[in-house]
Amino acid sequence: MTITPYDPSVFLAIVPEISILVVLSLVLLFDAVWQDEQRRNLGWLTFAGLLVTLGLSLTVARPSAEGALIFGGMLRHDNLAYVLRILFLFGAAVTALLGMDTPNLGRRGEFYLLMLASTFGMLLMASAADLIMLFLAIETTTIPLYILAGFFYRDDKSTESGFKYLLFGAMTSAISLYGFTLLFGFSGQTNLYGIASGLASGQVPVFSVLVAMLLILIGFGFKISVAPMQFWAPDVYEGAPTPVAGFLSTASKAAGFVVLMRFFVVVFPGIEQYWTLVIAVVAALTMTIGNFIALAQKNIKRLLAYSSIAHAGYALVGVVAVSELGINSVVFYLGAYLLTNLAAFGVAATFYRVVGSDEIAAYAGLSRRKPGLALVMLVAFLSLAGMPPFAGFIAKIVVFAAAVEAGFVWLVVIGVLNSIVGLYYYLRVLNVVYHYRSEDEEKPLEITPPYALALVLLVAGIIVVGTLFAPFFGLGNLAALALF
Repeated sequence: MTITPYDPSVFLAIVPEISILVVLSLVLLFDAVWQDEQRRNLGWLTFAGLLVTLGLSLTVARPSAEGALIFGGMLRHDNLAYVLRILFLFGAAVTALLGMDTPNLGRRGEFYLLMLASTFGMLLMASAADLIMLFLAIETTTIPLYILAGFFYRDDKSTESGFKYLLFGAMTSAISLYGFTLLFGFSGQTNLYGIASGLASGQVPVFSVLVAMLLILIGFGFKISVAPMQFWAPDVYEGAPTPVAGFLSTASKAAGFVVLMRFFVVVFPGIEQYWTLVIAVVAALTMTIGNFIALAQKNIKRLLAYSSIAHAGYALVGVVAVSELGINSVVFYLGAYLLTNLAAFGVAATFYRVVGSDEIAAYAGLSRRKPGLALVMLVAFLSLAGMPPFAGFIAKIVVFAAAVEAGFVWLVVIGVLNSIVGLYYYLRVLNVVYHYRSEDEEKPLEITPPYALALVLLVAGIIVVGTLFAPFFGLGNLAALALF
C-alpha cells in the first residue's frame, strides 16, 4: 500500500529521523557555545536526545501491522524497520556514554555529530525500499564512520584504520552499486518490490540475476564483515577509538543485516535456492575463520574483532532459513549481540582509559583490582560464548533451530563446533582476569559515572533478555512478519 506524501501519518513515520536532526543541531549549537570543560556535557545531551528519540519511535512512530510504502515508495514503514530502529538508537545512546570520558574524544563535538549522522543513515537503511534511497542511506551511514575510525589523526594506528576502512568501503560500495545498476537495467525499476515483479516475469536469464546478486552480496558482506570480505575488521577495530569500534561492530553491523534480509527476501525470491546455499557456505567460512584466528590474538580489540566476524557467521545461519523463525532469530540475535558486544567494548574502553593498554596480558588481576568491572567482563564474554542464562545463549539456540527447521543441519553442526572453539578463547581471557596475578593489583581503577551507567544498562539487558526473552522474541516475530 502506498500513502500519499500529504497524509499526516507519513510524517509521523519519520519523527525519529526528524528528532535525530534536532539533536544534531543542538549538539552543533552547544559545541560552539560551551567552553572546553563544559563540552563533556555534549555526551549527556546526545544521550538524552537519543533517549527522547527512542521514546518517540516507541510511541508516535509505530507502524501498522501490514506496513506501508511511503514517499513514493522510497521508504517502507513496517515492523522490521520499527524494531531495528530501537536497536540503533539504544546502541548510539550507549556509545555516547562510553565516549564521554575517552581521552581526546569525549569533549569534541565532532564525535557526537558524526555518530548522530551515522545513526540517521542507519534509520533510513532500516526503512529503505528503493535502490536510490538505499545507496544514499548506506553512504550516509558509512562516510561518518570512515572519519570516526581515523578520528585520532595523530595516532598511526587510527589513521591506518580510517584509511583502510575508507579504501575498502569505497571499493565494495562501487561493486554493490554496479549490482544495483544491473537490477535497474533488468527491471526498469528502482523500487525493490517493482524490481521483484520485473524479475518474476521470467524474461531475465537466471545467470544474469545471479551475477547481480553476487555483486550486491559482496557490498553487503563488507558491511557485516563476513568471509571473504572480513579482512578489514581487525585492523580497523584495533586502530579506531574503542567506543567507535563497539559502535561499528554492533549498530553498523545490525544495519547491514537488516538491508541484507530485506533486499534478498524481497528481490530474489525466485532464486532462493541459489542464494541460500551461497550464504550458508559464507556463514560456515565466516564462523570458522573468525573463531580460529581469534585463538592466536593477544590484543583484546583484535580478539573482539575476530569474535565479531564469527558472530556475523552465526547470524547468517538464521538468514539462510528464509522463514519467519529465521528472520525472527536474526533480529533477536542482533539485539542480544548489540548488548553483549557493547558491554565487552565498554570494559575495554574503561580499562584502556586508566591502564593505557589493550593487551590481554594487562588484564591480569582485574578481578582483584576492580571486581565489578571483571564481573561485567564475565557476563559479556559468557554471553558471547553462548552460555546460559545470558542473552547470547538464547540467540544461538533460535538461529540454530531456524536452520534445522529449514534443513541446514550440516550448517548447525559447524556452528556448534565453532561455538566450542569460541568458548575456549573467551575462557582464556577470563582466566587471565580471574587467575593471573599482577603488580598493579593495588592501583585504583576508576570507573566514571557515564561508564558505570552504560555498563549497568548493558549487563541488565544481557540478563533480562536471556531470562525473560519472550517479549523480545515477540518483537522479533513482528519484524519477521513484516517481510512475509
